Amino acid sequence: MIPTLFSVSYAGLWGQHRLDLKDFVRKAAQLGYSAVELMGKRPHVSVIDCSYDYLAEVRAEAEKAGVEIATVAAYTNFTGERAFGEIPFIEMQVAYVLELAEMGKTLGAKIVRVFSGYATDPDDYHHDWHVCVRALRECAEIAKDYGILIGLQNHHDIGVGCETFQELLAEVDHPNCKAMYDPWAPALHGDDLYRCAKTMAPLMIQTTLADYVKLRRFKYRHGITNYVPLPDMVRAVPLGHGFVDLDAFFSGLKEGGFSGYVAYEMCSPLRGGGGEANLDATAKTSLEKIKQLIGNE
Repeated sequence: MIPTLFSVSYAGLWGQHRLDLKDFVRKAAQLGYSAVELMGKRPHVSVIDCSYDYLAEVRAEAEKAGVEIATVAAYTNFTGERAFGEIPFIEMQVAYVLELAEMGKTLGAKIVRVFSGYATDPDDYHHDWHVCVRALRECAEIAKDYGILIGLQNHHDIGVGCETFQELLAEVDHPNCKAMYDPWAPALHGDDLYRCAKTMAPLMIQTTLADYVKLRRFKYRHGITNYVPLPDMVRAVPLGHGFVDLDAFFSGLKEGGFSGYVAYEMCSPLRGGGGEANLDATAKTSLEKIKQLIGNE
């Protein structure tokens, strides 16, 4: 397994410190990561802003730093056209994935990460499902011409559960579409992480890790002079400091034979804030946990 740092962690989102791509790959090397995943939108690998000459420079910088560029992360939502059917959302997103596949080849990457789609109507789940199946299959087909794998991450609503994720991949049924299965979603669902990981491991090329603490929330109700509970808020913490049972997840990965990329991401509000020093310290602590999980220590 290969420790990987996701550039979204230093993209300036959620008030976090921002680095450009060259500074980011140097940062990843300094922190001790072997590989990187690059965010496929502004301010990083933007299909509008990034020239192919610049991408070649980023690749050279990564090679100089001794860091592999593993993955370019697309941000897709294939169910987005349902509300406005006259707008070709799927065509635009497939074109976006195609461009990222070509950019990924220039960068030396192996994978373009995609999402499925958010549910548009709980009573018509099959419609959203079939839209995602067709779009994922088309992305997988076009990316293969660039030697790029499509990695589906269990993030959006369609297929996010362990069994439904496996079912979605089986229905896509394309050898160029692989799983990027993460533990934090099934942990929030209350699933058995060992069982899920062992089931998904043979289909996987990457997992992306984050850890969280749960913070209870309540809303005051004047009429009953009391509080009613709301869904928990979660806040990101270093790996091993939250409720996600990473040890169980990695036991399942190992038994299932997974040997791909293990990415770490700081992609939500982080305990301690978004300053560079806190990001660096959190990334270092999390790398130590990754090494312990994969058995490099």
